[in-house]
Parts: sequence; structure tokens; C-alpha cells
Amino acid sequence: MTDSLWPILMLVVLLVGIFSGYSVAFVLAGTGVLFAFVADLPTVFLSMGVSRIYSGTLTNWLLIAIPLFVYMGLMLERSGVAERLLTSLARLLGPMPGGYAFSVIVIGIVMAASTGIIGASVVLLGLLALPMMKEAGYSRQTSSGLVAATGTLGILIPPSIMLIILGDTLRISVGHLFIGAVFPGLILGGLYIAYIAALALFRPGMMPPLPKSDKLGFAKTIILLLQDLVAPLVLVVAVLGSIVVGIATPTEAAGIGAIGATILALAAMRGRLHEFGEVLRATTKTTVMIIFVMLGATIFSLVFKRLGGESLILGAFLGLDVEPFTVIIMIMLLIFILGLFLEWVEITLIVLPLFAPIIIALDFGIPQEEAMLWFALLFALNLQTSFLTPPFGYALFYLRGIAPDGYTIGDIYRGVLPFVLLQLTALLLLLFFPGLATWLPQTLMGAG
Repeated sequence: MTDSLWPILMLVVLLVGIFSGYSVAFVLAGTGVLFAFVADLPTVFLSMGVSRIYSGTLTNWLLIAIPLFVYMGLMLERSGVAERLLTSLARLLGPMPGGYAFSVIVIGIVMAASTGIIGASVVLLGLLALPMMKEAGYSRQTSSGLVAATGTLGILIPPSIMLIILGDTLRISVGHLFIGAVFPGLILGGLYIAYIAALALFRPGMMPPLPKSDKLGFAKTIILLLQDLVAPLVLVVAVLGSIVVGIATPTEAAGIGAIGATILALAAMRGRLHEFGEVLRATTKTTVMIIFVMLGATIFSLVFKRLGGESLILGAFLGLDVEPFTVIIMIMLLIFILGLFLEWVEITLIVLPLFAPIIIALDFGIPQEEAMLWFALLFALNLQTSFLTPPFGYALFYLRGIAPDGYTIGDIYRGVLPFVLLQLTALLLLLFFPGLATWLPQTLMGAG
């Protein structure tokens, strides 16, 4: 066989395995082992995979942050912070057109900065907000699209599990990624707010005001809102602030966040300790899923590179007579298409290692460290759309499972389309203005 045929066959078998419904982790590892034997690689070669799994994953101190941040997010979900915040904001903003939608966005940003767990955020916002918006007469499409899009902000706004995996895969400081993601995350949240403000101004019938049923005065409402905001904001400042000032690594900061979330949640649970056990079980399941995919991806990439797959892809892109920005646009387009069908974990662990050497080899007119940071955040922002794009956007299925009667999957699909366009707008802004990703890490941490 030609040198290029083996890696092409590996990719074909991998895609067939994934779409057949088998576990992605086992498909990755199985494809790697299968082609190691079919291509007649030395049996001892696979022992390198065992060594990489041990040194690169099982003993990787950085990856301890994954279960800690998952645990932190799930514990905060049980603390009732989001429900209390939404109630306070609804009292304050609800009586104006679109006011409840603004409240949902604010809660989504706060929860994203506090948890980073997409499934939990979408389900929580859906259970809290959709019934109220339905009762108030909100458009089903607008309300479902808003909840789905806002719930996915946690994949970008730190602390984010995706950014941890990106940092580990690309060998970039996770602290720099966390700080670099602040502006893109806020820009995306700002675009959501601008879109809702435009709807409230020009089509107020789609988002009518809530009735004034609360007797609390303005001052009392503000006090309650500030009280509800203190706990999550202190937690976010403790986690991110400890990284920025250099007194804690991301893993140690995750431990701080886990302890803080435990204190908040246990105070709110008031003896319901069975919920603590449920959080531990959910944390274990999520962590095991991610780690097993990482183990499978290690075996797959090892064999794929040995059979010339990395050289094949690198030659295909670098052989094009186009500008570096054209190459990165092509990569972003490919990632967007993959996001229509695959989950972010799969894309990150399979595709990202293949594209990283291309970015390293290209000259974007900025230092290589900054270019890798910029590319990582472009990648993360692009993958955020994978949660919303039909037919396999996970946020759409999360929302469909808990939506009130009357909400159809068609309503949800149509509702997310404007928000997908807003995400692509943010992606273009970041693409043409790399400083949005690199300036803050340089300023606060002195590195790209």
C-alpha cells in the first residue's frame, strides 16, 4: 500500500465506528490497535502507547483539575445559587419587555464562570426559565434558543474543562487560556444581550414583560440580588484570581473552587446528604468518560502518526499556495463541519493534535506562543457552536428532554440559528483581531 493509504483508511474506519454507536473511547483505541497489526508494526511499538498513557494522562497533575471543576459545577448547581439569582433579577428586570431574557443571559454568564458544565447549565436554565417564559407569552423559538445558547457559555468562559484539555493537548499554560478566554466570552455574552435588546425594541410582542406580582421595593430587591451574587463572584475571583496573581496553579485553584462550592452547597442542602452522593457519582461518570476518551485518543494518534498521518495532513495544508490566514479559515470551516456530527471531546482529542503542527509551521505575524494561544481560543469558540448546530447539537437534546409541553424540536432548532450566527460573528472578530485573545494574558501574566 502507498504511505498515504493507511492513515486515510484509519480515518474512514474511525468515522464508521463512531457513527455506528460504539463507545468513542473503545473505537479510538480499537482502531489504533487494529491498524498496528494490519500495517505490521512491531508489537513492541504498542508498549509506547502504554508509556504515554501513564506519563501523559494517568500521572498528569494538570488533569486532576477536570474532576475538581466538574465537582465544583455540580455542587453549585445543588446550592440553588442560579434559582435565587434568577428570582431576584426577574423582580428587577421582568416588568420590562425582554427583561426576563436579560435575566437568563446574566444567570448564564454567572453560571458559566462558576461551573463550566454544559449539560448542567442548559438543564438548570431550562427548568427554571422556560416555564416562566412560556407563561409570560415569550416566543417558543426565542426562549428555547436563548436558554440553549446561554447554557453553552460555560465551554468558553473560564473555568472550562475544554480549556484544560486544550492546554494539555497543545502544551499551553491553562492559566493563559483562562485569562485569554475572558474577552471572547464577554464579547459573546454581549452579542447575546445586543440581540435580545434589538428584539425587545423592535419586536416586543415576542418577549412581553412579566406582571408585577412582587411587593418588594426596589431597594430590597437590589439588596437581595447583591446577596445572591456575592457567593458565586467570590468563588470566581478566588479561582481565577489565584491563578492570575500566581499563588496557585489551575489544579490548586480547582481545589479551592471545589471546597468553596462544597461549603455553599452543604449549607443549602440542609441535611440532604444523599445529594452529595449523587454529585460524587455524576462527577465520577463525567471524569471517567473524558479520561477514557483521552486514553483511546493516545493509542489512535500514536499509530496514526507512525503510519504517516501527521505528515500527510501537514503536507496537504502547507502544500497549498495560500496565505496563512486562508489556511486557518479552512481549518475553522472543517472544525465547524465536524461539530455538526461529533462531540467536542472527540474533535479536541482527535483533530487538534493533527492541526497543531500546521499552526506552528505558519507565520501569522505574531510570536508563536501568541499564535498558539489565539488558535486554541479560536478552536474553543468554534467548538462551542457544536453544542447548538443540528442535527447532533447536545444542548438541543438536553433542552428537548426538559422543555415544557408545546416546545417541539423544530422550535428549538429554529430558535438556536440566530445564536449560531452570533457565535460565528464572535469567531470572525477573534479571527481578525488576535489581540482579543492575547492582550489580557500578556498584560496580567506577562506571556502569550
